[in-house]
Amino acid sequence: MTRERCRLYLITPPTFELAAFSLALADALAGGDVACVQLRLKDAADDEVLRIGRALMPIVQAADAAFILNDRPDLAAKLNADGVHVGQDDVSYAEARRLLGKERIVGVTCHNSRHLAMEAAEAGADYVAFGAFYPTGTKEPKHWAEPEILEIWAEIAETPCVAIGGITVENAEPLVRAGADFLAVSAGVWTHPAGPRAAVAAFNAVFDRLAG
Repeated sequence: MTRERCRLYLITPPTFELAAFSLALADALAGGDVACVQLRLKDAADDEVLRIGRALMPIVQAADAAFILNDRPDLAAKLNADGVHVGQDDVSYAEARRLLGKERIVGVTCHNSRHLAMEAAEAGADYVAFGAFYPTGTKEPKHWAEPEILEIWAEIAETPCVAIGGITVENAEPLVRAGADFLAVSAGVWTHPAGPRAAVAAFNAVFDRLAG
């Protein structure tokens, strides 16, 4: 089975100042193809998430990327976001799907477990996420995954998979080669020495080189 070209799944930094980040986000998205942007604000109040979401969503969608909210399908529905990503400790996939309907994206964290991924895929998840593959400063991983899980998933399943956890331009290639459909990246873009726009361009150069 031929896999589609890998694409970038961009995750916002843990904290940011909205006005400055809006400019940085638009600049990053101008660097090349980005499939989606996930707004991840773990400790923000609901009103703050909604305020920031309303500001950032038009920027993301103008770049032809999907706007995904982390953890909160109820707020994703209020925002009319393109989708939601839920973890194993968050709202269930079934509840997220009920809140967002059939047309929107619901992705599920599956750590390093093919069993969890199969359950999510069979339930109808739009993608499953495996990781962490590398150490990350964004959050302390409770689970570690090896590229082999991406290889196996690519062979046995149709549901797209996302690789997450400490991914940079420099360490991305093994995950793309293993069969990741998307690479979820936060610090690897926002803290890139040459800036976010250059990072997005560099990731796309890797994807182009390894496509086919």
